[in-house]
Amino acid sequence: MSEVATLSRSQKAAAILVAMGKPSAGKLLKFFKQEELKSLVEAARQLRTIPQSELEKIVGEFEAEFTEGAGLLDSSDTMTSIINETLTPEEVEALMGGGATPAAAETQTPIWPRLDQLPAERLIAAVEAEHPQTIALVLSKLQPSTAAPVLRGLPSMLRGEVAKRMLALVPVSDHAMSLVEKQMRLRIEDENSGRDNSAGQMRVASVLNELDKDDLDALMADMADAGTPDLEGLRAKLFSFEDIELLAQKSRVALFDSLPAELVTMALRGSTAELTEAVLSSIGARTRRMIESELKDASGAASADEVARARRRIASEAIRLSGEGRVELPSMAQAA
Repeated sequence: MSEVATLSRSQKAAAILVAMGKPSAGKLLKFFKQEELKSLVEAARQLRTIPQSELEKIVGEFEAEFTEGAGLLDSSDTMTSIINETLTPEEVEALMGGGATPAAAETQTPIWPRLDQLPAERLIAAVEAEHPQTIALVLSKLQPSTAAPVLRGLPSMLRGEVAKRMLALVPVSDHAMSLVEKQMRLRIEDENSGRDNSAGQMRVASVLNELDKDDLDALMADMADAGTPDLEGLRAKLFSFEDIELLAQKSRVALFDSLPAELVTMALRGSTAELTEAVLSSIGARTRRMIESELKDASGAASADEVARARRRIASEAIRLSGEGRVELPSMAQAA
């Protein structure tokens, strides 16, 4: 049976919003009613990666219903326009984690870059039952920044055995490597078909992060009233620019390491002295002096919308880096 046939209407709508990406989806969300937003969030939490061929079927269904005037979310004209303008094969490929079917992925998409994008806890769960030699081989194929937290998170007896075997690791045959790759692919696909909602929570957090604080608070209250499961887990993945003060220094440095100075300057306009210092203390001295100079320049004033967009972009980057394990978002106890 086609995967599309098993999806609800809300899940299909959520799939298209996810494929569009945060900027376009964020603009569209303000046209939805609160009940529609709740329905989309619930649907996105359960949504799994959808092959491009299946996504195209969903888009086709939307186009047909719009033509007939059905209007799934009371905004058919807007949705049709956005789909036509933004939903390209390249975007689907980039935003949905690849458009290949499972059969094609076996030969076209290497498993290792995909594993490098997973949180350490998922990788640990996927490999800890394997033979130490197999674990050593898997870790040797990952980026050091990915392999290190996995090795650290293994049970102590297993960790030492794996490290010893990594030191003595020799090249393996193509056939043996193919078997390991196939096993890891199966492990990850089994996890995706299970009850792990971490990826769905991260997608939902990225979308919710585009809402204004008042809208976000109202939606979270509605979700609590509706009995949304693991709402605290979702809340822990939300992040706003103002939360930067709660980040550990190491996480702040990782966040601002690759952000352009112009973006940081824009986001800091109108911020408190404490928040400004938390940000500036996380960047190099030369860049700090440049940003401080720009902030003192009255001619560089910006609109509230420009500042808000810059702050949402930085918050979205923090959420993305947290998914890679490079930034640790503040706990609920810290944020309270």
